[in-house]
Amino acid sequence: MKYFHGSSCTQRSFLYPHDVYKWFVGLSFITFFGIAGAQQVNHETWPNRPIRIITTDPGGAADIAARLIAPSLSKSFGQPVYIDNRSGGGSITAIEAVVNSPPDGHTLLLYGSPVWLMQLMKSKLSWDPIRDLAPISLVITQPNVLAVHPSLPVKTVQDLINLAKQKPGELNYSSGSVGASNHLAAELFNSMAKVKIERIPYKGGGAALMGILTNQTQLIFGTTASVKPQIETGKLRAIAVTTSQPSMLLPGVPTIAASGLPDYEALTLYALFAPAKTPKNVIQLINHEVVKALNKPEVKQSLLKSGNESTPSTPEGLAKIIDEDIIRWGKIIREANITAD
Repeated sequence: MKYFHGSSCTQRSFLYPHDVYKWFVGLSFITFFGIAGAQQVNHETWPNRPIRIITTDPGGAADIAARLIAPSLSKSFGQPVYIDNRSGGGSITAIEAVVNSPPDGHTLLLYGSPVWLMQLMKSKLSWDPIRDLAPISLVITQPNVLAVHPSLPVKTVQDLINLAKQKPGELNYSSGSVGASNHLAAELFNSMAKVKIERIPYKGGGAALMGILTNQTQLIFGTTASVKPQIETGKLRAIAVTTSQPSMLLPGVPTIAASGLPDYEALTLYALFAPAKTPKNVIQLINHEVVKALNKPEVKQSLLKSGNESTPSTPEGLAKIIDEDIIRWGKIIREANITAD
């Protein structure tokens, strides 16, 4: 589904942190020296056709962000920018479409952490996030919210930990697809609290939310956008947010880190990428305009209303975030034996 704005698998190995470090250092080097490099593209001749942003299902967080920045990009670059929603095959279909596109900056990917974490959960992929994609900018973040069904007799993180220890394996949580934020956040909680709350898998985030609303499950680490309306109507009880600091999206709700699990943090991240080997000055041009769009007050406010926070970065900053994310979540994925095969 496309909306306009303006005028084969191979065996692969685990990506170790030093590989990502080399990517980060290399990106920093070429960004500094890229202006004088041979791969320059004249801003007067680029873009020379419409720009396509491939992203998630319509209405998702990445889709919302893409639609909010598209008009600004179209105006700045003088070309239409359209949103190409990819549903079938999950994130793999969307990522492969960008990886296999010409590296000229006309096809971009706006997607979440499966871009760089799927390699830790799936043994065979036709692409490598470090080799085949060039980071442009972090776009938005969402805190997850630890919420419980009102029938569960807990009101704090410590209440939940105590109950889980009293009833090991008896409590359960709703989860969407393997490796989704509501899955990883729950397993991080299990690891740090030294409890065993069982995962009840659903086909997607919407089904997972319905599971707890109908009391099939007892708790969820849902995204703010999905659970906030249910919290406001009393259908769910908010216990804590997963950010390291209190979130403006849920005023008055404490953090898990401040409620008994120091250093706990889990965020849903969405970022913008281009195919690898896209000219470095094109990456910088796109980054400049994306950051400018995301810093507009009206865009920031619209994102907040949809349960997202505008969090633009440099290409180097995104590379560093990905490096840290792979190290952090790689440990949890291995401990919990999370696999998408």
